[in-house]
Amino acid sequence: MLVFMTISVIAGFLLANQSPINSNLSTVVKSPFIAATISFIVGTIFLAITSLAMSGRIFPSLSFIQTQPAWIWLGGLLGSIYLTSNVLLFPKIGAIQTVILPVLGQIVMGTIIDMFGWFGAKQLPMTWIKLIGIIIMVVGIFIAVVVPSIKNRDVRQFDSETVSGQHPTVVLGWQIWAVLVGFVAATQQAINGHLGTLLGSPSQASFVSFAVGTVIVILVALAVDKRFPSVQQLKKTKAWNWLGGILGSLFVLASVITIPKIGAGLTIMMGLLGQIFGSILIQQFGWWKSMKSRVVLAQIVGMIIMLVGVVLIKLA
Repeated sequence: MLVFMTISVIAGFLLANQSPINSNLSTVVKSPFIAATISFIVGTIFLAITSLAMSGRIFPSLSFIQTQPAWIWLGGLLGSIYLTSNVLLFPKIGAIQTVILPVLGQIVMGTIIDMFGWFGAKQLPMTWIKLIGIIIMVVGIFIAVVVPSIKNRDVRQFDSETVSGQHPTVVLGWQIWAVLVGFVAATQQAINGHLGTLLGSPSQASFVSFAVGTVIVILVALAVDKRFPSVQQLKKTKAWNWLGGILGSLFVLASVITIPKIGAGLTIMMGLLGQIFGSILIQQFGWWKSMKSRVVLAQIVGMIIMLVGVVLIKLA
């Protein structure tokens, strides 16, 4: 179990690096949707090569496709919904809620999936120790993510101005959607994990999910921006601007590997632990040309509390 927990933490750390890389890329191509499209295309190509190298094939057989339920192919669609929603949520509910509400949704949905064994996941009963561990984990995330943001005057002002300009009912609708987006992310990981089990190839399942997501993201980018990136824009990119897709694909691959072994809930929580730890390091050192921000006590305390929660969950 410890090996798969470690894989999830590393995957979360890699995903944390994807965000500033894609953010920098979006400034070059002048669109977050075009940047996401480039990232998805690179990730799909990487996973196709990986699948071919590891399993000797890329696409599932026609007989396999015909015998499987329709929902098993929804991973890529759900992934694109999650990505698109995060872009839309930021200017609607602000930075803090855009981060924390989907996280809460992921934890809740991951726990429910494990409890009832949905989407082919292994059924893992809830215990009091596990419940306490999950609550402690959420508290740690709140302290590590929300508290530092609340203390940042610029973030507070941006969030306040964002919400104050809208009707409360509209804001509530976006907040509910943010939580549902977390449900979507957890469901995607569970579906991809089961697809990997059925195919007997995590790399092939990851490719299928990424390929479907790529098609949808391309359509969204064309609908929103109505253009392709220019050759001049692409020439301005740096080599590391193309790494985002690879890091995102490795996160998906890791989830497909770990969910059948340790469950959706623990996979998600370990991934979040890695993401938060990675984000703290990125801010501290200004990696990928991101804005530097010194580590604060709340982040350290939050990480320690999260580790306590993980220990309790593992003991359960």
